[in-house]
Amino acid sequence: MDYFRKNSGTGSNKQSSTPIRMRIIVGVILVLFAMLIGQLAYLQLVYGSRFKAEVQQSDSTVVSNQVPRGVMYDAKGHVLVGNKATNAITYTKSASTTTTQIYQISNALSNYIKITDEKPTKQMIADYYLADKDNNTKISAKLPKSAKVDASGNKKTNSEVYQAAIAYVEKMDPKLTEKQKTAALIFNKISGAYTLSTIYIKNKGLTDKEIAQVGEHLSELPGVGIGTDWQRSYPNGSSIQSIIGSVSTEKSGLPSDNLQYYLRNGYSRNDRVGTSYLEEEYEPLLKGTKSTSKVTTKSNGNIQQTKTVYDGQAGDSLMLTIDAKYQKEVQASLKRIYGSAIGAGAARYSNGAYAVAMNPNTGALLAVAGINRNTNTGKTTDNALGVINQSFVMGSAVKGATVSGGLINKVITPTNNTFPDTPIYLPGSPVKKSVYPVGTFSSLDAETALEVSSNIYMMNLAMNWVGAKYVPKTYIHMPDNAFNTLRRNFAMFGLGQKTGVDLPGEVAGIEGKSFNSKGNILSGSVLDLAYGNYDAYTPIQLAQYVSTIANGGYRMQPYIVQSVGKTSKDGKKIYINYNKKPNVQQSIPWTTDELNVVREGFWRVVHGTNGWGTAHYLKDVKPSVSGKTGTAQTFYYDAEHPNRKHNIELINSTFIGYAPSKNPKLAVAVVFSGLDPDMEGTYTLQVAKAMIQDYFKLHSTK
Repeated sequence: MDYFRKNSGTGSNKQSSTPIRMRIIVGVILVLFAMLIGQLAYLQLVYGSRFKAEVQQSDSTVVSNQVPRGVMYDAKGHVLVGNKATNAITYTKSASTTTTQIYQISNALSNYIKITDEKPTKQMIADYYLADKDNNTKISAKLPKSAKVDASGNKKTNSEVYQAAIAYVEKMDPKLTEKQKTAALIFNKISGAYTLSTIYIKNKGLTDKEIAQVGEHLSELPGVGIGTDWQRSYPNGSSIQSIIGSVSTEKSGLPSDNLQYYLRNGYSRNDRVGTSYLEEEYEPLLKGTKSTSKVTTKSNGNIQQTKTVYDGQAGDSLMLTIDAKYQKEVQASLKRIYGSAIGAGAARYSNGAYAVAMNPNTGALLAVAGINRNTNTGKTTDNALGVINQSFVMGSAVKGATVSGGLINKVITPTNNTFPDTPIYLPGSPVKKSVYPVGTFSSLDAETALEVSSNIYMMNLAMNWVGAKYVPKTYIHMPDNAFNTLRRNFAMFGLGQKTGVDLPGEVAGIEGKSFNSKGNILSGSVLDLAYGNYDAYTPIQLAQYVSTIANGGYRMQPYIVQSVGKTSKDGKKIYINYNKKPNVQQSIPWTTDELNVVREGFWRVVHGTNGWGTAHYLKDVKPSVSGKTGTAQTFYYDAEHPNRKHNIELINSTFIGYAPSKNPKLAVAVVFSGLDPDMEGTYTLQVAKAMIQDYFKLHSTK
């Protein structure tokens, strides 16, 4: 019994020790809980309002928006390209917008607007169709196992499965109502928008009813708003739009070839920018300064408020040197006369015609017109920029530069400049002569050579100039630097050189080969170059060259933007802050007597009495005209079939001139390419006559 009592006592001691440890542990836990509760109470009482504010706090982001581009005016202040304000439905995407929400907004918005100028693609329709959860579940169940699992049994990515679903829906080709098609287009626009960026859902053809209905339901359309968009307008017609250029659409956004440049300069991907010619060249001025808005978002990412911080500033306006009325008349004359050449059969293989008018004393371009013609279809299109990016062999029109070079380099002098008018006979080559019959003249001085357009004179001048050795029918030796010598002279007048006109895309022309495959100089081609039948130049180079003769020897840089300024808010005034100053690129080092040789020759071309004078058609034009015609041999080239052999011989017909003959105020250059050599006619002279008469009619002083 004692044994059991002892054991019982021992057991009693153990039982009594366990509750003590438990009480200690429980006590510690209670103390910790009490400390935690105390800490929570402290935080709630002391920092509660602060934490509540942080939970409810919003975030602010500054976003920018487009402003109207700068306006372009003609020389008299008439708007050539402006901006037409249009109402627009906009959308600003929040950070937390889901696909389901986009789907709901698209459907809701399609109740109030219609988009009829766009059609959803199969991809757009499939994306919209799958945005519906029920449709997504249904299509997912129909997808074959191979669309979800690869050959190794591994699950495909969500993206891969989705693409399979897209392909399935495209093949299924669900039929949408017109309302659903609009919703699909809206869904595509919103889905492609960047977070917190504002896009246009509809900015063309928006009706008052649509605006009113959307406005009434804005509270049900998160992110949707009513704003203003700007579209380029051409109140004076689009005849020189090929010079003004074009602007990208919001849909096309930034040009891919210059994407990084624009992004580095603060553009957004969907910004509209100038993509060609003046719109591109003066983009930094025309774009203006974007307006900025402060977008406030809640902690859940939804937009709480949008507030305009800065209204922005419209782009700078440009005043051009071109007179819109004169430009229209020049373009109309060129079209009419070129059309008559086509009708007569003279331009069957011609690919275009070009005309440019320039102030010879400043370089200001007064009119720039061009026509491009598809020789296969006969279709013609305006191509004013052809004056800077199309090159042609110009023929005798360049002979004024040849004679000038001979005088400047003292090969001939104003009083000693006669050469025998004997054809050039090269061994193994056809005779090189002038248009008129051999023996018409025994010899010619420089003035008469220009008047009758003697090729022989220019070849003799060139051989004496470069130091060629020549024995008729037997031998000719041309120094290796002969081409360089003549080309440096032509370049002095701007021929074969970029003029520096303030338009992108100008070309320098085309130089013919100087040496054959054996490294021997092409002697006969040196002679061809001397009278304008080898290298190719642009029409604007011809205008710069004849202006240099007209103004007494200053090669002026052509330009088309006269001034830059700001248009008033009412659009009625332009405040000029920059005026272009004429730029002399080179001064010709000739004497007055030397210049007068060329001017006398140009005068005789029009007013001379010799029967072989080439521009007597202009003799009665007032004010008086001086100039030079040109005819260059060429061959038909089919751009659509470049490898096809053609042996159709054609000519380029040209004219350069200035008026009045004394104190010139206008210089013109006209080029008709690819005419029938038997039907050259007076087409270039007709255009020149119209250009001169129209200009002085508009600028007559009463």
